[in-house]
Amino acid sequence: QVQLVESGGGLVQAGGSLRLSCAASGRTFSGYNMGWFRQAPGKEREFVAAVTRSGSGTAYADSVKGRFTISRDNAKNTVTLQMNSLKPEDTAVYYCAADLTSLGFLRIARHDYGSWGQGTQVTVSS
Repeated sequence: QVQLVESGGGLVQAGGSLRLSCAASGRTFSGYNMGWFRQAPGKEREFVAAVTRSGSGTAYADSVKGRFTISRDNAKNTVTLQMNSLKPEDTAVYYCAADLTSLGFLRIARHDYGSWGQGTQVTVSS
């Protein structure tokens, strides 16, 4: 298991940027594919982005492609989500998650991720 703690959320105007960070504890962080999900009020938690164990492979939801960038630093046990050109519809609680099975490909279903952080609120005003 790995413990995850997100930070970096806040209130930003449309068109602005935020950088979310997820700090992981445990020696095995580099062994997990990592993902970011989000959940808006009254909606299901949805996939945002994922990155492979090495950081060389990434995947994005269509709604954030070209605006968000996921990256990781295995030396620091962190995964980051850089969010640019934010829109009001990006408002949600953002969660960091670890794919504890970590197959050779990235997965986007939330049930495939076994460890979750507590979430950080992102609010984008129009």
